[in-house]
Amino acid sequence: MFRETIAERAPSAVVDADVPDVEGHGALLRVLDLRKTFYSGTQQITPLDGVSFSVARGEMVAIVGPSGTGKSTLLHLLAALDTPTSGEVYFARNLLWALAEKDLAEYRNRSVGFVWQRHHLLPDFTAAENVAMPLLVRGEAVQQALEAADHWLGEVGLRGRARQRASELSGGEQQRVAIARALVNQPALLLADEPTGDLDEGNAEAVFDLMQRLHRSHHLTTILATHNQSLARRAGRLFLLEHGRLVPSGPGAASSDDVPLAARAEADVPGECG
Repeated sequence: MFRETIAERAPSAVVDADVPDVEGHGALLRVLDLRKTFYSGTQQITPLDGVSFSVARGEMVAIVGPSGTGKSTLLHLLAALDTPTSGEVYFARNLLWALAEKDLAEYRNRSVGFVWQRHHLLPDFTAAENVAMPLLVRGEAVQQALEAADHWLGEVGLRGRARQRASELSGGEQQRVAIARALVNQPALLLADEPTGDLDEGNAEAVFDLMQRLHRSHHLTTILATHNQSLARRAGRLFLLEHGRLVPSGPGAASSDDVPLAARAEADVPGECG
């Protein structure tokens, strides 16, 4: 049901076969030994130090950890908004960093939807115009883009607010508009960075319930970073990011199926890709 994927658009970057995830199914996303280092003055900071994991199609994964541990950095790398110091990210069998810049731009625009902690809506534009923006950026006709925006505003329960300026909406409504904007291109992968972080408890619950409903009804693959442990535990899998490493958490985290992710990943990927 989703639009053309990068796997179909960039055959030169596609490996020979689906890389199996830890459960034996084809993984939509596979991360291998990901590292990110930067400097603050003379101090070296390494928020990600050998992160390896996979996410199956249709899975919802939550990543928790204190502020500053690298959750946002990780999501930015998965969205190809930043480049790693080393390591590999595969999406639909494609090594992201082997793609041409035009294909990376296509990946960001079509294959990934991103929800930020702050909605980043244009305050003087209507809800519909904000949602339509990704379609307009890629050259869709205005009327067609606005019709798609109206549809997705209906999906998040805001069809009646489509012509309201973003600045006239409540905080919870603004974040629902941001979710609609993230999904208007019908991406396969939804990334959410503290999507409820600026909301009160009631709105946070409502927004998370909405994300879970959309995840199921549109067969999304979702990765969210959050401080909210109670919400995170409602995801299919839970990871803790600390000291640069991603550690399985929650019930069954210590099982043999989940712990050796890095070792399994290295064994599963064809040699030509590593």
